[in-house]
Amino acid sequence: MRLTTLEQTVRARLITSDHPELLVRPTLRYSSAEPFAVHIDFPAHVSADGEGVTWIFGRALLEEGLGTPAGEGDVRIRPYGWARTVVEFHSPLGLAVIRFGTAALRRFLLRSYDVVEPGTEDLGPELDHGLAALLDEV
Repeated sequence: MRLTTLEQTVRARLITSDHPELLVRPTLRYSSAEPFAVHIDFPAHVSADGEGVTWIFGRALLEEGLGTPAGEGDVRIRPYGWARTVVEFHSPLGLAVIRFGTAALRRFLLRSYDVVEPGTEDLGPELDHGLAALLDEV
């Protein structure tokens, strides 16, 4: 199987109660090596500790959140009007709220389907071998 990685830099706004909205340029990533996951890489200047930050969550969560509020854990996604989508990132350090253009997120999601079609995700031979070894022990 050929590994393919998709990257798309997007414009977004970091929403805070203390300051005006801050324009950010995170990179959306999707890889056939992790077919269920979407990565969002944020530049160092927007993180609390000055380091770049990556959040990882399910591709299905992104798909659901484009149409209706979704997520109950660290990542929550919801439509914000007809042209925007809000992604909330909850951590022990606090809450980050990022507003994206829905069209950019949808375009990225559709491009990810060209990498791995929904429903054809494969967990890989390593997991298959691990499950087989586990079943042999039982």
